[in-house]
Amino acid sequence: MTLLISDIPIEVCRKNIKNMHLYVKPPNGKVTVSAPLSISDEAIERFVRTKVSWIKKQVSNFDNQLRQSEREHVSGETLYVWGKQYFIETHYGNKNSLVLAGNRALLTVRKESSTEQRENFIREWYRELLKAEVARVLPKWEKITGLKASSWQTKYMTTKWGTCNTKTGKIWLNVQLAKKTPECLEYVILHELVHLVERNHNERFISLMDKFMPMWREVKVSLNAQTLDYMK
Repeated sequence: MTLLISDIPIEVCRKNIKNMHLYVKPPNGKVTVSAPLSISDEAIERFVRTKVSWIKKQVSNFDNQLRQSEREHVSGETLYVWGKQYFIETHYGNKNSLVLAGNRALLTVRKESSTEQRENFIREWYRELLKAEVARVLPKWEKITGLKASSWQTKYMTTKWGTCNTKTGKIWLNVQLAKKTPECLEYVILHELVHLVERNHNERFISLMDKFMPMWREVKVSLNAQTLDYMK
């Protein structure tokens, strides 16, 4: 079910919960409401309408956030790796590669390659970068928390930095985290691990986050403030 209030689409997800929860999710400001199964559509709409001013403010924050321009992956453009900005130098060759040197990103592609092909290559390059770091960082946080994911994978997502299946224990992490500062990945990993034992963002969830990462709120603000991808 989707509501349209003040020209803002709001996705409603019914769950086996006691209270309604309203979210404006990074990185593009998608608005969702989690509602108990027993609540009527009319009650959900009334709840959302009382929050319209807050929703508009949050959506505006995402709309006004700094974004990269549309990428062609040619010399002069920039890309971000673990929060650091690099300037692309494009070269032509028979094999795709991307090497970081100083503040430069040396990108080698086939001369006839399309923008889409270059984008796909760079996305996979980011994926491998992220996978290597997750393999290093996740065990650390599993040891700290005593919580363990059954498995994990990476995925390019536009509305979430991470997600987990509380039934299977599987965690998904957004490939775009490889662009953000390293502590952002650690925050998201911890966030999803805590969800393995607490599905909702309630007092117990916050207490566990405070216990394992006292500065998580600052990291969350930093993550959502960093440059976002171009969106059509």
